[in-house]
Amino acid sequence: MALVTISGFPCCGKTKRAEEIRAVLQGYLQDEKYHGPISKVVVLSDDVLNINRSSYNDSRSEKPARGALFTAMQRQMALDTILIVDGLNYIKGFRYQMYCAAREMKLRVCTVYVVALKEQCREWNATRQDRHAYSPETLENLIFRYEEPSSMVRWDSPLFTILWDENAPPMSQIWDALTKGNIKPPNSGTLSVAKAPTDALQALEQTAAAIVSAIIADQTGLGGQQSLSLATLSGMLKISITLPTRIITLSELQRLKRQFVMVHKKAITLGTTEKGAVNWDEKSIAGKFAAYLEEHVKL
Repeated sequence: MALVTISGFPCCGKTKRAEEIRAVLQGYLQDEKYHGPISKVVVLSDDVLNINRSSYNDSRSEKPARGALFTAMQRQMALDTILIVDGLNYIKGFRYQMYCAAREMKLRVCTVYVVALKEQCREWNATRQDRHAYSPETLENLIFRYEEPSSMVRWDSPLFTILWDENAPPMSQIWDALTKGNIKPPNSGTLSVAKAPTDALQALEQTAAAIVSAIIADQTGLGGQQSLSLATLSGMLKISITLPTRIITLSELQRLKRQFVMVHKKAITLGTTEKGAVNWDEKSIAGKFAAYLEEHVKL
């Protein structure tokens, strides 16, 4: 239930560090002292997905490559898995997209920034075989466009920086971040919108109109608490409402009904991200409209 984002210049040693992290994490999981929900460590990379380095030669081929990586990452995310994404991940917007996907799955996250000098990256790229090497122009372009991770932004933190000449990553700190770190709630922008039933607008209009008709028919001018019987689509419904001690005109009730319907119409047509279930049955609508009238009818 965790996501590890590996980032750094192309050919800086990210895959080597990803394998080191995978091996140590797997050892932690197999330790008899560990009794948590995580059972496996998975590494996802361009090589695993058979994405050729030439895909990064231009934006038209790079976009589908990033899309394939992101789609595969979403498929591999699970509550029993530590997922290590070993890719360029050089665009902060893409790292933020990964972060939001992890939050939606309620996963812990961390970023590992592998640092190497540009000259070393060029030298290591030159020693690679064709399929695993970038063209010189592409390598320079990717290095120039690289957006360095920052511990000051939430999608890159906690951030662990590893230099090319360090013996090993800070595994105890990474393990704590992946098993004890805070699990942040999903971003409201990624939440699925709860849609109202198809007959919600009809029920809203007819229930509010039935209450208006019942108030006009039963009005005595004495005020106080009244019990109204409503004829709705699903049958008879009884509600209690407290009104002021005066005659309430039909025009006043119609105006309040229109206001009430307009307030709730947007939630029906556009959906809502309110916490908990939104009830659109006639009994709930009648209770809401009665409370609305009690609050807005002037004494």
